[in-house]
Amino acid sequence: MKKALLIIDVQNDYFPNGKCELYQPEPALENIEALLSYFRKNDLPVYYVQHIADKTASFFVPDTDGVNIHNSITPLASEKVIIKHSPNSFFETSLQAELEKDSITELVICGMMTHMCIDTTVRAAKELGYNITLISDACATKDLEQNGEKLSAKVVQHVYMASLHPRFANVMTCENFL
Repeated sequence: MKKALLIIDVQNDYFPNGKCELYQPEPALENIEALLSYFRKNDLPVYYVQHIADKTASFFVPDTDGVNIHNSITPLASEKVIIKHSPNSFFETSLQAELEKDSITELVICGMMTHMCIDTTVRAAKELGYNITLISDACATKDLEQNGEKLSAKVVQHVYMASLHPRFANVMTCENFL
């Protein structure tokens, strides 16, 4: 089983002063940095997914600072960056082909937003046959509203992690993984 780290949408617009600020993205980023360090130190493959929207979108607009991958996890030349335009990191991207080319069978997934791109990508990856470890505290989300009721980011995070574990992913903390 060949393992790789998949970092999804850790882009500037999700951080303070960004166009779609998440709830406390910094602690998730710290854990992503720890995972990245582990994978690099152990010479394991790392893939980044970068969402680029169209020019009419409210965030991840092309040619803005907000669309850029956060500078604390800048990809190395040897690490692949996959561009996507929808929540599913596999939909109309080269991700599946790149993973197959590198014989990857196990994905360690982290990134942003839990309730959208993380959830969608984890479910798609499972359908494609990957073994998945999802690092719960290396993901971030935001408050949501449904039928006029506010759902806190903490509740959203817990609900999505609970719904993905164990059927779609082995959900664990960064500390437990490392």
